Amino acid sequence: METIKWTIDPAHSEIQFKVKHLVISTVTGSFTQFTGTIDAPENFDTAKIAFEADINSINTNNEQRDGHLKSADFFDAEKFPKLSFSSVNFTRDSGDYTLEGDLTIKGVSRRVKLAVEHNGITKDPWGNVKAGFELTGKISRKDFGLTWNALTETGGAVVSDEVKLIASIQLLKQ
Repeated sequence: METIKWTIDPAHSEIQFKVKHLVISTVTGSFTQFTGTIDAPENFDTAKIAFEADINSINTNNEQRDGHLKSADFFDAEKFPKLSFSSVNFTRDSGDYTLEGDLTIKGVSRRVKLAVEHNGITKDPWGNVKAGFELTGKISRKDFGLTWNALTETGGAVVSDEVKLIASIQLLKQ
């Protein structure tokens, strides 16, 4: 079966994460510099996906927090400047997909599963073929060696272990 090469259009895509702070609110962050390629048949079944994000592009709308996240307490961007994902399975599940692959953060790889909603394929005003996807999932940051934390006066964690992953991806057919 013929495969089609797609690349992530970074101008029309977002890679975000959400984590509880002080147990009472949620902080949203994103990576602003990333790349990805997808090799897939026309219907995307069995797609092969590779993705990388630049840790130094992390943005939580707070420069001090971003600096802390880049430090050895969290991502250690100096030693580990990229996070990466490589798919091992992309299967259709009642019209949508389940994406399974190896996520590598801070030199630690773990298998993760993400729910994927396919939003369709269309042509933009310049004749480029585009495909849209929404991805969601959860990981334990501690599984990847991001273990820094502190406790509040009441014993609650400053930063929760669970991290929600959200991505809105627009692909460009090559």
